[in-house]
Amino acid sequence: MKPVEIAKGVYHVGVQDWNIRDFHGYSTERGSSYNAYLIVDDKIVLIDTVKKDFADQLLANISSVVDPKKIDFVISNHTEMDHSGGLARVMHYIGEDKPVFCSKMGHKNLSSHFTQKFNYRPVENGEEISTGKRQFVFLETRMLHWPDSMFTFDKSEGILFSSDAFGQHYAGYEIFDDVVGHAIMPHAKKYFANILLLYAPRILKLADQITEMGLDIRMICPDHGIIWRKEPSKIIDAYVTWSRQIPEKKAVVAYDTMWKSTRTMAEAVSDGIAETGVAVKPIHIRSSDRSEIMTELLDAKAVIIGSPTINNNIFPTVADLLTYVKGFKPKNRIGTAFGSYGWSGEAVKIIRQELEAMGVEIIDQGLRIQYVPDVDAVAQCVDFGRKIGEAVNG
Repeated sequence: MKPVEIAKGVYHVGVQDWNIRDFHGYSTERGSSYNAYLIVDDKIVLIDTVKKDFADQLLANISSVVDPKKIDFVISNHTEMDHSGGLARVMHYIGEDKPVFCSKMGHKNLSSHFTQKFNYRPVENGEEISTGKRQFVFLETRMLHWPDSMFTFDKSEGILFSSDAFGQHYAGYEIFDDVVGHAIMPHAKKYFANILLLYAPRILKLADQITEMGLDIRMICPDHGIIWRKEPSKIIDAYVTWSRQIPEKKAVVAYDTMWKSTRTMAEAVSDGIAETGVAVKPIHIRSSDRSEIMTELLDAKAVIIGSPTINNNIFPTVADLLTYVKGFKPKNRIGTAFGSYGWSGEAVKIIRQELEAMGVEIIDQGLRIQYVPDVDAVAQCVDFGRKIGEAVNG
């Protein structure tokens, strides 16, 4: 993909990773991109690099605009290796004495990543630099989503280079919001749910800080996915909404099953929830990626987990999901558990304890059915579902 001039003198020179399908445990069915930005002013600046394997492609993209050796300095907004992996190759080519601006934690992390002693220039929060006609300000965004993360804001053009915030794992020739349209929002939602939900309180504080500073953001350039040039407020507003964690009237029934008994229960429970007018999403865990389930949970009020009992414990896939979800510390959820069993039936209690540990309000001690659910047991599951739906509506 060739460079694109996204504003006068500002070029998208990043690369598309069309084939990646797993990003450290996150399913990327549409691939991803590693966005880097070249600013051609009195001084020439590169903002972020790319994954190591794509460094030569990045240099080729830059070369189609200017000789990379003319780059005066590099800005590293984030040291995670999908954005800094190509830094050593770039610095070797443009000159290892050129300054690399980064946060203080970025300096620490980059120094640990690379054996080369680059000319690091750690910056303060709010510090400004000029490239000639442009004035850049650095904004520390610690733990969004790494300790080193920062934004770079072009005050002259109103362009926010936002690192991993406001991005999506999405590869495409449609690199602008007004080209891809609303179809990008499910990817943005999934990205938030699986990367940034844990840091929701910090996002709300950052939104307040941006308002207080009066930043006139006219374009947002993240390090993954599309550029928000028409409606940057759309993704900012979505982040604020998601960060407030005010769930919708929706229930997710996530389950696994051995001999379809727990599946029968899950479907009957879902039927009961649906009868109350609550939107419900039954999900077979083994048939779904955990990141997809987490995305569904982002705006769900009720978290309902089903598992058979195996070796006096919960099913391994259920344990995997609970561990994953717990790491994001979701707020304002209600939930309970259900499951089939043969002779011991500990799964429901274990799930309930796990939900309690992650702060979910338990609305029922759970439902256990021994062996294969008969007609009466299925009716019991439907009633159980109705009770859940009433709690969601309540």
